[in-house]
Amino acid sequence: MASKQQPATAPDPADVSSESLTLVQAVRDGLATEMAIDEDVLMMGEDVGKNGGVFRATEGLYDEFGEHRVIDTPLAESGIVGTAIGMAAYGLRPVAEMQFMGFIYPAFDQIVSHAARLRNRSRGRFTCPMVIRAPYGGGIRAPEHHSESTEAFFVHQPGLKVAVPSTPYDAKGLLTSAIRDPDPVLFLEPKLIYRAFRGDVPDESYEIPLGEAAVRREGEDVTAYCWGAMAHRTVEAADNLAGEIDVEVVDLRSLSPLDRETIVESFEKTGRAVVVHEAPKTGGLAGEITATLQEESLLYQEAPIGRVTGFDTPFPLYALEDYYLPEPTRIEEGIRETVGF
Repeated sequence: MASKQQPATAPDPADVSSESLTLVQAVRDGLATEMAIDEDVLMMGEDVGKNGGVFRATEGLYDEFGEHRVIDTPLAESGIVGTAIGMAAYGLRPVAEMQFMGFIYPAFDQIVSHAARLRNRSRGRFTCPMVIRAPYGGGIRAPEHHSESTEAFFVHQPGLKVAVPSTPYDAKGLLTSAIRDPDPVLFLEPKLIYRAFRGDVPDESYEIPLGEAAVRREGEDVTAYCWGAMAHRTVEAADNLAGEIDVEVVDLRSLSPLDRETIVESFEKTGRAVVVHEAPKTGGLAGEITATLQEESLLYQEAPIGRVTGFDTPFPLYALEDYYLPEPTRIEEGIRETVGF
């Protein structure tokens, strides 16, 4: 077993040995890479072992690392997270899989009352180095409870970090950072784009730091903030508007902590903002971003800050799914409305 190592930070795939992977394959690669480096890292959840997980994110790990490090659990989310908390408190680094974010609620108390508070409750004597992976969001025609996007619940909880990759490269790097973090991290995986495209992912271990946004597209007229699957739809909308409106796209990547510096810097450059997310509008993270811009950069503001979001309803069944989720045309309309104020 290899010893624990510090990775090179964010290598350029062109400069190192890389492989073209989908986002879910990059998650699997990140897990395998970190489990090979650190024998304290283990994987647990429903069907993650011999079956390789509902989305195949853990495929082959059981054969590679054995039943003591890739653990099939009963169908009991509270038990999975509670067990992981105990493991983390005793020095392991468990990665717990929720099959869908909509099934995370039985574990909500374990996450916010215990995992997130362990450092504070023990006055720093214990930390809780664990990751909870959860496929989230809509767009795959799934039944009720399979398409939720309730990241705001968890962003509100001090002591808990929340990360959301939108590319295969970021998926591996962010997951590595999450596993190595001394505190609990909720790692949300946008299943709409699990297999939508491929990207170059370095074979070696590397980290994308938690709390750093990425500017996906430079622009001068307005900034669009987004994350997860909506990052791709927002870039598509920005490309469609090219020649009419010059849109800067900021992919947050980490929802807690937020990269407030990049958020504010981009707004002070463009003076206008639109926030895009698939969660319901009321109480969603767009409100927090809007408040941050009001507090930090009011004098730069040239138009009301727009929100293009899901609706304040339960996530609909598939007949209305396309209407519910922000798609490029609706994002373009939101951007035009903001710029045209």
